[in-house]
Amino acid sequence: MTQPTVPQNDPRAAYLAAREGIDQAIRRVLDGGWYILGTEVTAFEQEFADFIGARHGIGVANGTDALELALRGLGVGPGDGVITVSHTAVATVAAVELVGATPILVDVDDMYCLDPAGLEAALAKAPVPVKAIIPVHLYGQPADMTAIMALADARGIPVLEDCSQAHGAKLVGRTTGTFGRIAAYSLYPTKNLGALGDGGILTTDDDVLCERLRSLREYGWRERYVSDLPGMNTRLDELQAAILRAKLPLLARDNARRREIAAAYDAGVYSPKMTLPRRRFTAEHVFHQYVLETADRDGLRARLKESGIGTNIHYPMPVHLQPAYRGRVPLGPLGLKRTEAAATRVLSLPMYPQMTDTAVKRVIDAVRAAGQV
Repeated sequence: MTQPTVPQNDPRAAYLAAREGIDQAIRRVLDGGWYILGTEVTAFEQEFADFIGARHGIGVANGTDALELALRGLGVGPGDGVITVSHTAVATVAAVELVGATPILVDVDDMYCLDPAGLEAALAKAPVPVKAIIPVHLYGQPADMTAIMALADARGIPVLEDCSQAHGAKLVGRTTGTFGRIAAYSLYPTKNLGALGDGGILTTDDDVLCERLRSLREYGWRERYVSDLPGMNTRLDELQAAILRAKLPLLARDNARRREIAAAYDAGVYSPKMTLPRRRFTAEHVFHQYVLETADRDGLRARLKESGIGTNIHYPMPVHLQPAYRGRVPLGPLGLKRTEAAATRVLSLPMYPQMTDTAVKRVIDAVRAAGQV
């Protein structure tokens, strides 16, 4: 009998692990009769902010909206530049263009996050005034926020942290999302904290900015039906907020399990043929993905598929090389050599906290059998 496939991710397993609490939360909302921006959203906003260590949470419809709304709240718009990376989900760059600003893309370091040297060079030679910096804490690894904040603060440029893959990650004892002026999170089902549909949230310590964001997320209203600002419609609904409230208490435990799986992979698949995920010194990685590099990425992926092991590529094409952006988005003066190399080599192994030890061993055995170890 063929063994079942080990998927690369399994959001259904995340639901089943919290099924009782989620089902109760859904019934509570359905019975309550209030479905948009009610008590569940308000409670989740504060509970998530408390978990991060921020003063305020602002729930929105999805992670892309979170980034766009944050930029609007910071006053970023046409004629402004925003420095970020090309090795990221395209949402990061799309959000910059949604507010009419110009994304300026720089290279990543060897941990796949914004390279401070590339940032400094881009700041010195930006084609338009830089009004925001978006470091992406990719794969669950914190960016080098000490260096990034030093560069940003010296120039008075606000930092918007993209924490969509790093819920609960830490650097020098501080949770990601507490370094910059504001932080954005996706709550997509496969994230470390995921809804059962789309969702997003912002966190900030800035009282004035929070008030502005709450207005902007609902047409710029302060008084219902009267727009004081040209806003948008991006609201986290009550149902998803209630589901997220049921899952939030499990997040620290789930992140710990991700680190256990990563440690098992480290020990089991180590090989000169592969580069395994590095950990930044003083960081607490939360392994949204376990991403290795190998020159034979496509061959390894094919052999793992034959063994029933699911994989993914995060990401197969840098944003600046994608048809929608190629040749028209400014790049940092140091180039994007590391970004372009990574796109040909990265492979994400199965990673979700409900993986059994047996499934983890199957992955390790399959990698070893594929001739990579």
